[in-house]
Parts: sequence; C-alpha cells; structure tokens
Amino acid sequence: MIAALAACGSAPVGPGYYRVERGDTLYKIARSNRASVQSIVRWNNLANPDSIEVGQVLRVAPPPGTTTASTGSAGASRSGGGSGASAGASSSARSAATDSTPSASSAPASSISLIWPASGNVIRGFDGGNSKGIDIANVAGTPVFAAAGGTVVYASNGLRGYGNLLIIKHNADYLTAYAHNRTLLVKEGETVQQGQKIAEMGDSDNDRVMLHFELRYAGRSIDPARSLPPR
Repeated sequence: MIAALAACGSAPVGPGYYRVERGDTLYKIARSNRASVQSIVRWNNLANPDSIEVGQVLRVAPPPGTTTASTGSAGASRSGGGSGASAGASSSARSAATDSTPSASSAPASSISLIWPASGNVIRGFDGGNSKGIDIANVAGTPVFAAAGGTVVYASNGLRGYGNLLIIKHNADYLTAYAHNRTLLVKEGETVQQGQKIAEMGDSDNDRVMLHFELRYAGRSIDPARSLPPR
C-alpha cells in the first residue's frame, strides 16, 4: 500500500519534516538534519528504524517543548555508522507494504476524528502485517463516504490488488485510503467534506464486494478502528 500512498509524494512537507527519497537511510536523514537516529525514531514512533520507505514523511525536528539529542554516539551506535535499509528497496503496492505493526505504546501524538466510511460488517481487522487496514463487506453500490475532510490525492485503478482506489490527504500527518470501489465519484485535486459520498462499494481487483479502508499516520499504517466511533 505504501507505493499507493506515495502517490502524494510530490506535495511539499512543512518545516521540521522530511519526505524520504530513494536511497535514503535513517542515518543519512538524521545526519543531514543534525539530529540523532534515536531522536527521529522516537519522534516518529518507528517500530523498525531499518524500515523506511520512499514517500514516507518523517519528523526531523523536535516537537514543541522537547529538545533534540546530539548526533553523537547515540545516533551512530543505533545506525551502525550508516546501516539501515535503503528506502528504494521496492515500489510495488504489495511488496513495499513492509512497515512494522505499531505497538500499543507507539500511538500517534496527534489524533484525527473519523466517521465510518461505509455501512456493513467488518470481516477483517487491522494487524499491521498482512492487513494494513480493515475490510467492510456489504452489497455492490453501497455508498462510500469520506471518513474525514481533505483533498483527494489519488483516484485511479493503477495499483494491482486495490482496484478502483481513492486516497485522501487530511493534513500533514494523516491519509485515508479506500480500495476495491465499483465507481469513483471524486477526482484528484478535489476537496471533500467529512461524510461526502466519494465512491460506491464494489469488488474491483478483489474476489468479493467490500471496502478496504486504511488510515496512515506519517506514512505508517495504524489501526483505523482506534479513530472510528463505536457502533
């Protein structure tokens, strides 16, 4: 899924953030931004510092109210003087989805208020490994809604395994993705409101009718159920 979400990779990032480019390592990014690897791991809640990906947005400056560690032995020892997987290891939607499952203690510092993107039964939950989101099953044509307001940064079917896919960017940190739709009702660059109908549920590039819904924070999959209201 990471390659899909990197589709918005051309968007500028704010001060204190850096978008991972092909060939980057965490050590290289830390050194370029005068920070330690350990600090960047902590600021971004990275479960695996050796797994960063092209298009991922990382905080490289300390959050307000904190101080940065020096780029001395802590960063060097964590990185092994330049270790870390290259961000350009893979670009396909399936093989690039290698971010680690976030632990309960690595919840994002900021939060987002979502609504359910569709009615139906949740037939698969988030595990951070094989499932980067949740699957909601219903009949073909069931309305799919924007879980939060934002800008459509991807609306196409060019990613194998996801069918007709929408990606909405909500702010500097959060994206949501909506896969396997029958019909897409919005286009790239369009601004949508929370609760707006954006697609119709389908089975494009899938063996059953359902919506695959993902939430990503700073380029990393997180459990959308934690940000959805109970129902």
